[in-house]
Amino acid sequence: MDLEVPARRSDRTKAAILAAARERFAADGYAKATIRAIAAQAGIDPSMVMRYYGSKEKLLAAAASFELELPDLTAVPPSSWGRLVAHHLVERWERNDTLIALLRVATTQDFAAERMRTIFAGQVAPLVAQIESDPALASQRAGMLSTQMLGLALTRYVLELPPVVALTPDELAGWLSPVLQHYLTGKVSPPAADSKE
Repeated sequence: MDLEVPARRSDRTKAAILAAARERFAADGYAKATIRAIAAQAGIDPSMVMRYYGSKEKLLAAAASFELELPDLTAVPPSSWGRLVAHHLVERWERNDTLIALLRVATTQDFAAERMRTIFAGQVAPLVAQIESDPALASQRAGMLSTQMLGLALTRYVLELPPVVALTPDELAGWLSPVLQHYLTGKVSPPAADSKE
């Protein structure tokens, strides 16, 4: 008897549940995506979803696990950092429904917003720490970099702002590159002094 068969079947079932959950969360949002609909799409009984994941919230947490796979900036000249990161991020957003599903849910659910914050803090901050030795400035750079990543995704994939949707991936990266370059290498302008008459 092949003892690995149940384990392989379990892995396939969990993978099918996660794939279905990502599709349903992306298409329906968290509130409307039901365990029953996710189970039906995965071709299993709803009790199996609960057996493996326990709740819809835990299922979302599992389905929303992903890596941004950010590049190593120390391997390229500083003048290329913005372009490299912009092209990488656009490519990741274009091919990752999990990111889009989580972003949709994060706009209405606190736990999903916290999950998004954790992912970005854990992955964007280390990217910037490679090139910025001042911890306070590194944190600010990472935060501003995240505004562009999330703002692009929100306007293109969630709100579907027509001028942004119409851009090709290369055009998106072209617009994004100089902004990211500034956030990675630029100086912060001091606040303007109050004008005195």
